[in-house]
Amino acid sequence: MRVEIWSDIVCPWCYIGKARFEQALSGFAHRDEVEVVHRSFELDAHAEPSGSGVPIAEMLSAKYGMPLPRAREAENGVAEAARGEGLEYTTDRVTGNTFDQHRLLHLAKARGRQSEAVDAFYRANFAEAVPVNDIEGTVAAAVQAGLDEAEVRAVLADPDAYAEDVRADEREAASLGASGVPFFVIDRAYGLSGAQPAETFTKALETAWAASRPSLVTLGGAADECGDDGCAVPGA
Repeated sequence: MRVEIWSDIVCPWCYIGKARFEQALSGFAHRDEVEVVHRSFELDAHAEPSGSGVPIAEMLSAKYGMPLPRAREAENGVAEAARGEGLEYTTDRVTGNTFDQHRLLHLAKARGRQSEAVDAFYRANFAEAVPVNDIEGTVAAAVQAGLDEAEVRAVLADPDAYAEDVRADEREAASLGASGVPFFVIDRAYGLSGAQPAETFTKALETAWAASRPSLVTLGGAADECGDDGCAVPGA
């Protein structure tokens, strides 16, 4: 069974949703037969690719037209939800363009380290407040995930490396009707949007598993047959 997860590195609900999904997956009886693939989705593809980034509260204030104190309050609410899942979370961070991180996630996928890279980028952004536009911080996180530093730097130096893979993921998300993240798709048959409770992910996994392996429905009642104890005898 395959689970595809569209997400963005700077999306707090993606960070929380991954934790809740993994909680459900850890208790799923068939977890060893589930393949998880992370897909790219940029919340703000037009964000400046370089520079110091934008403080998160200022970004929220501008994007949603809310006063700065209200934006800080909203961010604190998300922080509480993250910490409730046992995640480290700082509200004193900046946000920005994540295209390079997504390109590196495709490198990580090719090297069998994608989940580790997703976790490393989340940790750098949400727990350590490393700006996403910080090249050295990005390299350090990728290396912590098990990627080769020289290869990471080569990808970052080549703007075309894995760029089409990112764009392909984004086109696919649009074709599936995803307008936000996190967006979970199970076997291309079941979709879940948002950081659902772990119980909802558990139910979705069980439903998808049962649907992909339908049980036999026995028709008719008991009739004459042969078994371990011999065969039925007419009139006996």
